[in-house]
Amino acid sequence: MRIIRNIVTISGFTFISRIFGLIRESMISHLLGASIVTDAFFVAFKFPNFFRRIFAEGAFNAAFVPLFSRKLVSDGREGAKELAEQIFSVMMVFLTIFVALVVIFTPSIIHILAPGFATTPERMELAITFTRITFPYILFISLAAHLSGVLNSFDRFAAAAGIPILLNIVMISALLICPYTGITFGEGLSIAVALAGIIQLSWLYVACWRMDFRIRFRRPRITPEVKELLRLMLPGAIGAGVMNINIFIDTIIASYLPEKSVSYIFYADRLNQLPLSILGIAIGTALLPMLSRQLKSGEHEKALKNKRLATEVALQLTLPSAVGLAILSYPIIHLIYGLSETDTQATAMALAAFALGIPAYVLNKVLITGFFARQDTKTPVKIAVSCIILNLALNLIFIEHFAHVGLALSTSLSAWANTVILYIVLKKRNWFSLDASFYKNISVISLIAVVMGLALRAIDSNFVIANASFLQQLVYVIAQVLCGASIYFILGLVTHQISFNRLRSLLAK
Repeated sequence: MRIIRNIVTISGFTFISRIFGLIRESMISHLLGASIVTDAFFVAFKFPNFFRRIFAEGAFNAAFVPLFSRKLVSDGREGAKELAEQIFSVMMVFLTIFVALVVIFTPSIIHILAPGFATTPERMELAITFTRITFPYILFISLAAHLSGVLNSFDRFAAAAGIPILLNIVMISALLICPYTGITFGEGLSIAVALAGIIQLSWLYVACWRMDFRIRFRRPRITPEVKELLRLMLPGAIGAGVMNINIFIDTIIASYLPEKSVSYIFYADRLNQLPLSILGIAIGTALLPMLSRQLKSGEHEKALKNKRLATEVALQLTLPSAVGLAILSYPIIHLIYGLSETDTQATAMALAAFALGIPAYVLNKVLITGFFARQDTKTPVKIAVSCIILNLALNLIFIEHFAHVGLALSTSLSAWANTVILYIVLKKRNWFSLDASFYKNISVISLIAVVMGLALRAIDSNFVIANASFLQQLVYVIAQVLCGASIYFILGLVTHQISFNRLRSLLAK
């Protein structure tokens, strides 16, 4: 089916991007470790990244893609192009003003976002400086997200899926160049973030130009359709970005915890984002424009079938990913980041807690499209707000006993709560339901994932990793991953959960 091919395309580019991202994070950790510089940069980097995930990619795509897809069906290419140009122009003006205000008021903003930094003046000053350099990134990446939405609506996923690779390449280049320029690593990384935004926007503009869809700047006007987009975006920002909001809350609370806690959360979250980005974003990105078109055309049965398939595929891939990442958290952290024994253990524990929520994070991406494709962004926001409050309450309960690990655990539990509530509401409205065969298949897959985890745990030897060379660590981790994948694959074949014929048919359609 086309949706599977689109998911594979997006996942492939996302996987490449995450490999470059891991190289980037590994270089940062080896060059800077866990320190006040990394704490400051991670807060500065997370600020525009937060707005990117929530508004530029999360809320904007959730509101724009269904609107644009429906316009494409009803008014054709020219009508859709006019809408895209109106929105592009309004975004450019608004975001320019927004960036200018943030740069001016950065000190006050950082005192709100990382109040715990006030106890270390140097860390606070670095965070302010880095934020002022990185924040213009939100202007460029938001406009890039707009062009991504246009391309995705035409089923052109490759160009948009590839732009995170550009960010990682530019940041890696900055780390390599900094020692020869006199610029500090923190400043170099901050400059690289802003520069990458310009390159990403240029890349997607060329991609649109090549398919003869040239977006031109118009005199900004708040048309009824722009108003509708804005009306959908605000609730969509919270509904689509509950996980990112929770991580942001975690970072604020972590700033009050002992030094390095922010870095522990950041490093763990970066690895946790690997399966989430490869699977969750890929499935959600491919599913939304397809559902929007099918519902607009009255193909409700086809839309239901595609969504059930996406849900089953999501769980078949995320359950073993979550188990494997939790079991192998220590050797993976030690290999990639090269932190001290204490820092590795602290980060690994946070990663294991985050991993518990991986299936829920991805399912949320799938389930929420059922609302967004119908232009209902209010229901997800009501659910999201309740889960954000739950996350905050759990944070305050868990940090007393589990410190930074409690923050990660709270995020995972609130993600599962979000998943359950989304499904209950969809089922009550007769928008989506799962049949008995689905529950049977997922029960078997869950059991296989547990068996895989027990096998990995039985052969796991953290004490060997602690004193091993980089090459030995690499071989060990790869062997463990291959072992887990083999166990899962073989048991999947034996229980008929994995079929070569089905895989071939899905990829061929």
